[in-house]
Amino acid sequence: MKTDIYNAQGKKAGSLELPENIFGLAWNESLMHQVVTSMQDNARTNVAHTKGRGEVRGGGRKPWKQKGTGRARHGSSRSPIWKGGGVTHGPRNEKVFARTIPAKMRAKALFMALSQKMKDGHIIFVDSFGIEKQPSTSSAKKSLVALSKGDFEKLSAKKKNAALVAFADAKSSTTKSFRNISNISSSAVRDLNPVAILKHTFLVIENPEAAVAILATRAPQGVKNSPKT
Repeated sequence: MKTDIYNAQGKKAGSLELPENIFGLAWNESLMHQVVTSMQDNARTNVAHTKGRGEVRGGGRKPWKQKGTGRARHGSSRSPIWKGGGVTHGPRNEKVFARTIPAKMRAKALFMALSQKMKDGHIIFVDSFGIEKQPSTSSAKKSLVALSKGDFEKLSAKKKNAALVAFADAKSSTTKSFRNISNISSSAVRDLNPVAILKHTFLVIENPEAAVAILATRAPQGVKNSPKT
């Protein structure tokens, strides 16, 4: 599988042979759903919390005597059926939503996401953005506009989650340059995950040779990647 490499001016600067076991996998809907939902659960912040009848303040005295008043029997004014009482079956912040994701499943889901982006033509390989000495948001924007003039028109037109820029060697000057662009996110290649990849329309990878080498190390020993037929 061969693909083109572009420079910061949006022109073709070479080609690269991609491994089939990373960029040529078949899509597995059930595996991807399981991994993505598990990652979202692991990132979930459990904030909502309600108090039961034993936790709310007050209610120590019996509202009225058991018999003789003609009213219904009550033992506490903090019963869930009373105003100001506890909440029945409400959300609790001690609930644990975290799930364990096996390393082989996580790696295969990542490679499937990369394969799907590759199939859709939404991965852009860039040799270098040339932003090394100091941050320059204007230079980063110029590079993205130049790349969008070719086969990637939506790269500059999409207002939200247009692209995820991945760096093999995430330098401070480069990451800061893309940080101020509202529709662009950035990440190190070693931190790529299927949720981030599928969230954005395009995936822009700088220094593709080094990036592919890093991705190859993400596959645990014994993982079986079935290429597309």
